[in-house]
Amino acid sequence: MAQEPEPASLLPRPLLAVALGLPALLAAGVAAVGLFLGAGGKDDPADPTADRSGPVALVPVPAPKAESDECKALLSALPMQLVSNGATLSRRELASPAPAGALAWGDAQHDPVVLRCGLDRPGELNPTSNLRLISDVQWLEVSDGGSATWYVVDRPVYVALTVPADAGTGPLQDISTTIRDTLAKGPVNTRG
Repeated sequence: MAQEPEPASLLPRPLLAVALGLPALLAAGVAAVGLFLGAGGKDDPADPTADRSGPVALVPVPAPKAESDECKALLSALPMQLVSNGATLSRRELASPAPAGALAWGDAQHDPVVLRCGLDRPGELNPTSNLRLISDVQWLEVSDGGSATWYVVDRPVYVALTVPADAGTGPLQDISTTIRDTLAKGPVNTRG
């Protein structure tokens, strides 16, 4: 039996190789440009030289009591500066639209310390939660890698303070004192 000839390609082999290789080369080039331009930009939080002096952008979270009288009183009583590991952090502007009940402190060298008032009860709070008493305020710590969020659990509104891992205890102590002096103490609700 005679072998059938292979079907002839409509394109010569060199042109076919270019046609098949060009999309792969284009995709690799786009990825390389993206990596080069996307990394280390002025707003990249992983870059230690990033510009962190602009407004702080906060993701909205449920805060049904953010507009309450308690949160308004607390926010107006909070200090304009916090001391964090020897560095003075000034109050920062929040990017628009800023969530109600939120404030931030920071500088160009440090991630911001963020306070939110009027939040929902933290889901991590239960009868066996390990609470910490600081300046007569009960806190629940929830760690998340490079930061920790501390929830006030014994006041009429839930308050969260998110601090970078390198912040030290200064912000937590200053905020505890203000909360103690501003918000009435109440029972801890561990049952939701």
